Amino acid sequence: MANEKTMPKGPGGPRGMRGVAKPKNAGKTIARLLGYMRGQRHLLVFVFIGILCSSLAGVAGTYFLKPIINSIEEGLSTGSFDVAAFVMKLVLMGCIYAVGAAGAYLYSRIMLNISTETMRKIRVDTFTKLQSLPIKYFDTHTHGETMSRFTNDTDTLREMLSQGIPQMFSSSVTIIGVFAFMCILSPLLTMLIIVMVVVITLVVKKIGGQSSKYFKRQQQAIGAVNGYIEEMIEGQKVVKVFCHEEEAKEKFTRINDELFEAASNANTFASVLGPITNNFSYINYALTASIGAGLAVAGVMDIGTVASFLQFTRSFFQPITQISQQFNSIINALAGAERIFELIDEESEPDNGVVTLVYAMKHEDGTLFEASERTGVWAWKYPQPDGSVTYTEVCGDVRFENVVFGYTEEKTVLRGISLYAKPGQKIAFVGSTGAGKTTITNLINRFYDVPDGKITYDGININNIKKSDLRRSLGMVLQDTHLFTGTVAENIRYGKLDATDEEVVRAAKLANAHSFISHLPDGYDTVLTSDGVNLSQGQRQLLSIARAAVADPPVLILDEATSSIDTRTEALIEKGMDTLMEGRTVFVIAHRLSTVRNSHAIMVLEKGEIIERGTHDDLLKQQGKYYQLYTGMFELE
Repeated sequence: MANEKTMPKGPGGPRGMRGVAKPKNAGKTIARLLGYMRGQRHLLVFVFIGILCSSLAGVAGTYFLKPIINSIEEGLSTGSFDVAAFVMKLVLMGCIYAVGAAGAYLYSRIMLNISTETMRKIRVDTFTKLQSLPIKYFDTHTHGETMSRFTNDTDTLREMLSQGIPQMFSSSVTIIGVFAFMCILSPLLTMLIIVMVVVITLVVKKIGGQSSKYFKRQQQAIGAVNGYIEEMIEGQKVVKVFCHEEEAKEKFTRINDELFEAASNANTFASVLGPITNNFSYINYALTASIGAGLAVAGVMDIGTVASFLQFTRSFFQPITQISQQFNSIINALAGAERIFELIDEESEPDNGVVTLVYAMKHEDGTLFEASERTGVWAWKYPQPDGSVTYTEVCGDVRFENVVFGYTEEKTVLRGISLYAKPGQKIAFVGSTGAGKTTITNLINRFYDVPDGKITYDGININNIKKSDLRRSLGMVLQDTHLFTGTVAENIRYGKLDATDEEVVRAAKLANAHSFISHLPDGYDTVLTSDGVNLSQGQRQLLSIARAAVADPPVLILDEATSSIDTRTEALIEKGMDTLMEGRTVFVIAHRLSTVRNSHAIMVLEKGEIIERGTHDDLLKQQGKYYQLYTGMFELE
């Protein structure tokens, strides 16, 4: 039996001793995994052959000890030793082991290729599904939970495919082969092995059960410690500002002591298990050797049989240990595979739209026709029931008609919202946090669909417009800026992938970002990493505005676009933004009321309803909520 030093270790101790996540339907999951191997099934035949050769060669090689030792004994007793026959037996045994080694290399190499290709397909399917999921999925699932599908779950699945399953099958073949040969060599001694296996199984079950219980507690304690450390690292400024270092250390000591206790108990039982099972195997080996020697002295059994059987005894327990170790790993991997498939099976974002966005040109009579390249004119291509196609110029006329919406059925966020934005108008939304401002822009983008009411875009119900085309017509600058790993130019060009360098620079100048970009080490070729950590928040926001500018969309949505920019920079940006917004419909969400003064209409929202609307001057004359906000009598939360 393998001693405890050879047992693979994991973060919770010897593998197989930790809490195991069990799959809900292992059979269905295995069948689905086999589906990913459909194109490689012929290779699985070679894997099967390689495992059989490797396992059976080891068993057959051990059996060859019997004739080899018996030939030596016979030569010593008769005084005549056939060297040629002895060498032939050694060569044959060597050939058997060579075949076994070749088989092991064959199946491990092929299985590595199969597992790598299978994981490639699964990752592609998982990431592809991720791109088609609705925003609602990301709002209801944490990033860490989603990332675990690509990291922990895929790693355990890869390990199962490349090592776990082949090792389990190989160990099973070895156990069957060894047991068969032991029965052939000596049924009596085999009965002793069976009794010892039962005793060891009972001991392992008893001690392993206690170890598993404490390892589960250890995993929970590790999660608590790691979570607390992460929280304290992120909140170090707050801790130091309020001088709570000692309190933080006291709480950490408390939860760390809980981890110590759980880990100590878990590893105590796990550490005891190895020596106990090893001692039982030594006892079994000693009993087998003693009984075998007695039978040999009595003439019931020859020395070669005893030697061969003893070697089988040593090799019988090791694959049992390997199976017990791999079993829990495979169960964990299947549970991880189920989580991956749950993500792949998530319902994609529905899109029944038929209206598409196309480049267009105008005939002399003013009618539109589709163009193959950018012309500066956009049109909605609307297929009709009779097979004909109509074109409507994209102007940016957006209207809400009695829209009611809630992210959940229990809570309504918007209550009967009706508004319109004529082409070229700038519409601003102001109100307290939770009033529904961002929700309105989310509905324009069709991040969520409207259950009651209607939203039209140039007279077309947005539910009839394909989501990708609808969003292509909208430029959006979010409050939370995200920059991708790449150059500054590539991040700006994300708004229009085929934008030329001149268009990128023009967009940066429009957003007033050109000046700071020019002072970067490599200018527009400066590589940004970690979400632009080497830039200030204001600079990152400027790049986000430039990204929207290069897209040149007919409608702009600015969600707190200048929230992270100082007042001086904001004034400069507004000059560029005025140029950017010229001729476009613009929706603005702002806490700074100075940024919405020149809007054509300002909507004041409260608890999902529009309570005031009008221009800046009109709302000041009403002396209502907007007046209170603007004069500082009431502050936005």
